[in-house]
Amino acid sequence: MEPFRVHILGCGSALPTLRHNASSQVVEVREKLFMVDCSEGTQMQLRRSRLRFTKLGHVFISHLHGDHCFGLIGLISTFGLLGRTATLHVYAPAELGPMLQSQLDLFCTHLSYSVEFHPIDTEHQQVIYEDRSLTVETLPLQHRLPCCGFLFREKPTLPHIRRDMMDFYNIPTSQIANIKNGADWITPDGTTVANDRLVSPPDPTRSYAYCSDTAYIPTLHQRLKGVTTLYHESTYGTDNQERAIKYNHSTAAQAATVARDAGVSQLILGHYSSRYEDENVLLNEARAIFPNSVLSQENAVFDVT
Repeated sequence: MEPFRVHILGCGSALPTLRHNASSQVVEVREKLFMVDCSEGTQMQLRRSRLRFTKLGHVFISHLHGDHCFGLIGLISTFGLLGRTATLHVYAPAELGPMLQSQLDLFCTHLSYSVEFHPIDTEHQQVIYEDRSLTVETLPLQHRLPCCGFLFREKPTLPHIRRDMMDFYNIPTSQIANIKNGADWITPDGTTVANDRLVSPPDPTRSYAYCSDTAYIPTLHQRLKGVTTLYHESTYGTDNQERAIKYNHSTAAQAATVARDAGVSQLILGHYSSRYEDENVLLNEARAIFPNSVLSQENAVFDVT
C-alpha cells in the first residue's frame, strides 16, 4: 500500500515547555505532504523530521490561537530562503487572511514563490481540497473561537491485477487498464473469462481525522464513522474536568469515548496541558475506554491503518 502516515512535530498545548512543542503535524499521503497547524518552532521540528520541504504544498490551520499558527510566517520566510518556487496554499479561518498579508508585506517582500490563502468555513463540514487520490474536509469543532478539524480521506483505488491469471491466459499488458476498470477477457477460442477471476480486491481506503482543539461533542462520532485513525485532543484528565469545560477542551476519557463511538481503529492523544509531567495518566484513562489509544510524541510517526 502507498504510504499514509502522520508525523508529529508538536503535541503540547499553549504554555511552552521543555518537553513538548505546541501543535503541528504533517500528514504524508502518497508522497505528498500536508501540514496541519503550524505552531512556533515548527520549522525547526520539520528539519528534525527530515521530511522534504519541497513536497509540502498545503498548510491547514484549525483556528487562530497562537499555539496553532505562530510558526506560519517563519515557515514561509524559511521556504523563501531555501529558494522555493512552488505555490504554498494556506487554508485557515478568514480572519487570518489580512494578518498574514500584512506579515508577508513586512517580512517577505521578495519571496520567490506565491502564497495563496484559502478562507475556510469552520461551521460546516465540506471538502476544501481534492486531488486524484485524496480529499480533505473540514470538521466543525467547539472551542472558544471559530475552530475546525480536518478529515483526510483516500479515494478508492482500482483492483489489483492477478499476474498469474494474466500469464495463464496470455493477456497482453496493453489490456491491464481495461481489466482494472472492469472488463472481461475473451480468449482466442471465444471463451469469456470473468473479470473477477483476473483481479483481486483493491486496498481498503484509509482516513485520518485531526480534532484539536475542542470541547467534548457528544455527536462528533457521527461525523467520524468510517475513519480509521483519529487524533483527538486530550488536554486534561478527568482530574481537571472543570478546567476542560471552562476552556472548551476535552479530557482523555472524552477523546476515547469519541473514538469508541466512532468505531475507529486507532486513537492518537495529544495537546497535553503543561500540568502533566507524565502523560501516561492520560493514556491509562483513555485505554480504560478505548484500548487502542496511543500517546503522540515529537518526532513520532504513525501509520494510518
